[in-house]
This record gives sequence, C-alpha cells and structure tokens, in this order.
Amino acid sequence: MCSDIVFSKAYFTKSAPSLRECPPETGVEVAFAGRSNAGKSSAINALTNSKLARTSKTPGRTQLINFFNLSDTQRLVDLPGYGYAKVSRDMKEEWQRNLSEYLQKRQCLRGLILLMDIRHPLQDFDATMIRWAIDADMPVHILLTKADKLNRGPANNVRQAVIKELKAAGIANRISIQCFSALKRTGIEELQNQLQSWLTLDNAEHAPASL
Repeated sequence: MCSDIVFSKAYFTKSAPSLRECPPETGVEVAFAGRSNAGKSSAINALTNSKLARTSKTPGRTQLINFFNLSDTQRLVDLPGYGYAKVSRDMKEEWQRNLSEYLQKRQCLRGLILLMDIRHPLQDFDATMIRWAIDADMPVHILLTKADKLNRGPANNVRQAVIKELKAAGIANRISIQCFSALKRTGIEELQNQLQSWLTLDNAEHAPASL
C-alpha cells in the first residue's frame, strides 16, 4: 500500500491534443471530464489547493488533454470541456473522437471523475461519457458540482434522483456519486478518498483493459 497522496504537490507536466501525444503509459491516472460550464478546473484547483488548472469566465477554454503529476507514477488528467466552447463543429467532433479514444484505449486509466452542475445533471454529454466508461469497464465517480447553489435538502434530492436514474439504467453498480462545491470546499475529502483508492499503486496491474 502506498502512502497517502499529497494532492497539493500536484504539478503540470504536459498537454496533448490526442492519445498519440499523451505521456508514456507508466503508473496510473484518473481523468476529470465534464461539460464546459461544470466547474471542472475549479474542482481540480480546490482538490489540489492551488491554481493548477486554468479557470476562465469563458467556458470551453480547456481544449487539450492536460496532465498533472502527483508523483512519478500517479497522475490527474484534465480532459477537454465540451458543449459551450465557441468553436466549429469539426473541432467539436475532433475533441469527441479524442475523448473517446483516450477513455477506451488508455491502458493506465483507473477511473473517471465526471462533473455535472447539480442544477443540470445527466445531460446528453454526461450520458455519452458514462456510456464510454461502461463500455471500457471503467468505474465512474460523479461530482455534482456547485452544490452551494442549493440548500442541503434539495441538493441531496438531486443526488438521490440521479442514483435512481442510474439504477433504472442498470449501471449504478459501476458509479458512485457525491455533492461537491469548490467555492465552499465541501466534498473535497470524499473526492480525495476516491482518488486515493483508484491511484493506489497496488492496483496498477488492474488498470481497465482496452476494447
């Protein structure tokens, strides 16, 4: 068993436009994905207590696959946001191909953190990401972000409604879910615990197989 991960020590290593330019497949990594307005960069920065990921008032600024090392063998990966960026359809289709290829063929990928605005969960893009992950036999942990926009009761009701929908689809056994607020820094410990379990080096040999 490896020692606890110090997330504040994360540092940027590389940006890649596609799977071919990604770092070598050594160690293990966990990817963060979400629509361009889901607060992905803010969540990564809250997790690492830094300004590691670039935030912007213009959604969709993350257009590359960005890698952040936690150690020589453990990485966080910031995937391109999707949905709101003002780019051409061809560019969006290319992003989608790159996302699909990365999720289904990256051998060292241990799990997917899927971020959804708690006020607008399970949009079409979210369903697509879940489907890719399930097809690749990869676990998913959902962050219902911006939970500070709702009171605790309504926020938990949304969480339960999402769980119910996942159970109805027969995929809840591969998916965990929590409420999260980067602004209020709520849910960070739960997220860190999930990442710790996925990034433990003892599990490196169990990385999901490609299709």
